[in-house]
Amino acid sequence: MADFDFESRIVSIPDFPEPGVIFKDITPLFADPDALDAAVDAIAAHFADAGVTKIVAPEARGFMIGAPIAYKLGVGFIPARKPGKLPRATVSVSYELEYGTDTLEIHEDAIEPGDRILLIDDLIATGGTLSAVAKLVQQMGAEIAGYGCILELDALKPRKVLDPNGTTDIFTLIHVK
Repeated sequence: MADFDFESRIVSIPDFPEPGVIFKDITPLFADPDALDAAVDAIAAHFADAGVTKIVAPEARGFMIGAPIAYKLGVGFIPARKPGKLPRATVSVSYELEYGTDTLEIHEDAIEPGDRILLIDDLIATGGTLSAVAKLVQQMGAEIAGYGCILELDALKPRKVLDPNGTTDIFTLIHVK
């Protein structure tokens, strides 16, 4: 899978959602069945022996890659959703984005103490979203097995936010300088 050309299936959109931001559109990768299959297989293979019990992925593009990886690993999938989207009691976390703030929620009974959670998203920019979800997961008594993403924006140094001590497995398919 390392030889697969994932990068050619990412489209850069300048000044979206605001001036100065270059949005990395991964939907062409999802539209290509070979690319999607290769991405799911590569991330799942990387974490196959990590003892993962569940995957948590933030809304919405994280769902698109997180759910098939959960299926591939044979583990449960937990959506981290925007407020008001989940029907039962939730726990929430608010966090800073590159261009604003946001809040995510998960069902309060979705994670059990001792679960080993793999956090999946389409892209790591500043690391703020996944860091916030990780804190929420840890507050619920689970441990972080690792982070998996399709794309990482290295210039924003998200690994310093996600894993300042360099002890957690962070795996991405594409590194953008």
